[in-house]
Amino acid sequence: MTEADLAAFYALCAALAAAVGNVIRQRSAQEVTDKPVGHLALFGMLLRDKRWWLGGIGDISSYLLLALALDDGSVLLVMSLQVTALLFALPIYARVTGHPVTRREWMWAVLLAAALAIVIAVGQPMGGQEQASSQTWLVVALVMGPPLVLCLLGARIWSDRPVAAVLLGAVAGSLLAVFAVLMKGIVDIVEHNAGQLWHTPAFYGWVFCGVAGMIYHQSAYRAGALTASLPTIIVAKPVVGGVLGVTVLEETVRADGTGLFVLAAAAVAVIVATVGLARGEAATMAAGEGRDVKMTDRPKAPSQRLSG
Repeated sequence: MTEADLAAFYALCAALAAAVGNVIRQRSAQEVTDKPVGHLALFGMLLRDKRWWLGGIGDISSYLLLALALDDGSVLLVMSLQVTALLFALPIYARVTGHPVTRREWMWAVLLAAALAIVIAVGQPMGGQEQASSQTWLVVALVMGPPLVLCLLGARIWSDRPVAAVLLGAVAGSLLAVFAVLMKGIVDIVEHNAGQLWHTPAFYGWVFCGVAGMIYHQSAYRAGALTASLPTIIVAKPVVGGVLGVTVLEETVRADGTGLFVLAAAAVAVIVATVGLARGEAATMAAGEGRDVKMTDRPKAPSQRLSG
């Protein structure tokens, strides 16, 4: 197997592990408390939940496999394949919640996966640098910071709507994309000069993005159904990661003319599919509740039971 083949294999295994972990942690985030809580308070509660830690094993396995994938392949290739986690997660999610994934949601999920597969096949992403300078990452922080803050404000304003899960998912996915791109450099440092790790600013940025991404990841799960939050997280990771791969690590895609048009069309399809999933049945039933429970599934109040 070539290095690219190994990277693709590890990336697919990482996607499967992430799917299992995501479903378990999403259920934990929604069921840990019935009261409205802040991001940090929610995270503190989840740290005391055994089921959340079980899901965490899936996530840890996913990131270990992701590190192996990034060591052999480009950020563009590896992060694009992470979208397959959605196809793994949907049937697992349907089984756990008892709410089957609708034909419409499957259609959007398949379109999403196909669009990103086109990006890989047409673009043929090639690797670039392993690391970027601290000055470059400072520019990235200044560019990404304001939009992420606006997303957090929007999620706070529309906290009773499915869009909150989408906005928080965008923040989580973006931070985890930065985490993954920084991981490529961290792996390179560990392989060649592990003693320098503690003196590298990128290491502390990597830790921050990992922790912050995890916190907002859970808040996105709490804000709505998996079909509202997970697609946004999964799409944000390859999109943001791919942009950073090209602009920060100087990775390239082999496309011109017709190829560029196809890539643009695939990017539009990704956005349309994500919006379609976020507007799906599960996202709608989660509006104002933050749960994957239909009103007809809720136990009746005593007065209702007597009248029934």
